[in-house]
Amino acid sequence: MPRKQPTARQERLGRELRKLREAAGLTAREAAGMLGAVSVTMSQIESGVAGVSEARVRRLAAHYACTDAELIDALVEMATDRTRGWWEEYRDVLPPVFQDLAELEHHARFMQVVGTAHVPGLLQTEEYARAVFAYVGPELPESELELRVEHRMRRRQVLAREEAAPYEALVHESVLRTRVADRRVARAQLDELLSQSERPNVSVRVIPFDVDGFAGAGATMLYAGGRVPALDTVQRDAPYGSVFVDASAKLMGMRTLFRRVEKAAVTPAKSRDFIRRLTKEL
Repeated sequence: MPRKQPTARQERLGRELRKLREAAGLTAREAAGMLGAVSVTMSQIESGVAGVSEARVRRLAAHYACTDAELIDALVEMATDRTRGWWEEYRDVLPPVFQDLAELEHHARFMQVVGTAHVPGLLQTEEYARAVFAYVGPELPESELELRVEHRMRRRQVLAREEAAPYEALVHESVLRTRVADRRVARAQLDELLSQSERPNVSVRVIPFDVDGFAGAGATMLYAGGRVPALDTVQRDAPYGSVFVDASAKLMGMRTLFRRVEKAAVTPAKSRDFIRRLTKEL
């Protein structure tokens, strides 16, 4: 049965299969024929509306003359994964991007984050998150505001699970000094950053005001590593919601952008000292 609302991950699998087909110079009708199916089936698979079995993924890859074994195995993993994570509880009560982001973080092999507007979501305290969500317009109903805060707090568990993926956050000093609520919330948020930075898989680095050559104020992003680099994904905030980027050329540009921002950040040890000094100023 066709899916009513495929996730971003399911749509990504379809796009990757379509890329392989187009690289092989085949039409959707020709590819469907190789599966003994009709063209509409291929269209549904490539749009993420319909699932696809491991056997079909491997058969298509063979017909497409794809010899990248790691990529094929990664696509099979995406096709056969039946994980119904905690984020499924929020389907139909929060916008789909909330579930897509939680699913992306769950499967990421590593995460690199740049925060130039707010503290990155996985590092936010409950009160900080509530202040951020409450500020959006139009004003959210109290029930949805609390659901969004609850969802964000549950996302944080990805940093604490066994064999958690490496997480590197680059945070601008302006973010640390901005009081989204009051002095007490700001101090608690700084304390939380210090606490999270003690995790073996978490690195928090600060970009000071006085660093030279930093023009990356608009560089906010989450770069999530896939099983293979071709399946990496970038999530960026846009004026009307989140945008997921996975085109190879754009991914390369995002990798370059992250490296540029990274050069402006001080070491994790110096960053902890920096945050401690800010905390004392509050």
